[in-house]
Amino acid sequence: MPLNETKELAQIVDETILPMEHSGGDGWTILHGDTLQVIRVFKPQVFDAIITDPPYASGGWKPAEKNRTTNQKYSSMDKENALPDFDGDQKDQRSWTRWMAEWLSDARKACKPGAPVCLFIDWRQYPSITDALQWAGWIWRGCAVWDKMTSRPQKGRFRQQSEYIVWGSNGPMPVNRPVGCLPGVFRYANPQNRIHVTEKPLQLMRDLVKICVPGGRILDPFCGAGTTVLASRLEGYEAVGIEVTDAYYKLGSDRVRFALEADSEEETSE
Repeated sequence: MPLNETKELAQIVDETILPMEHSGGDGWTILHGDTLQVIRVFKPQVFDAIITDPPYASGGWKPAEKNRTTNQKYSSMDKENALPDFDGDQKDQRSWTRWMAEWLSDARKACKPGAPVCLFIDWRQYPSITDALQWAGWIWRGCAVWDKMTSRPQKGRFRQQSEYIVWGSNGPMPVNRPVGCLPGVFRYANPQNRIHVTEKPLQLMRDLVKICVPGGRILDPFCGAGTTVLASRLEGYEAVGIEVTDAYYKLGSDRVRFALEADSEEETSE
């Protein structure tokens, strides 16, 4: 599909630089490619927020543990039911931190002044992601907690039932933005029948996107199952996603399209 056939892309991308495969519909687009390359083709100051769940490159301390597939690290499904693995999760901590800082720096240029950024992460990479965020020029403003409510018990230890949402802003963040006070803790169980190894609950993402100004444009550079894109559209935002893994580019695009069509049909029948 040529870029000039999608109105949203013509507004935000220099289409002479990098034509790319993409899918989309009214108010949403998913680009198929490597975030480090794709993010550099956006025009300046076209996004009102970045909300994303990047590869953690976590799941163990030793190289043999970190180099396992994403299914081996993050899923207990058997081989017959395993979901597709995703790219970019085998970096060591130094290379991962450099990589994070690099794309975050380019992403900041594509964001409007004061735009918020929200990044999911686990406890192992929490220190590194806050370093990368600040190296890239963002103001680190704190974190929120996703309480998954359940986890495998570990005798004599605390349950590891939480992940974190590190957040910041592109420079000063006006206090008079038309955005309410969001909670610091979100309690949602892992989604059932998920299509991505690390898929986040849809309602969690519908709550989280409300950090963006009403009607704004949200970027998810690692859109996976398309949950952020779908949540953004359901809450009235425009959304652009980027996905490098072939399987998830197709799965995520199809999921968003079918879900929005179903939502539209439901509204029409009411």
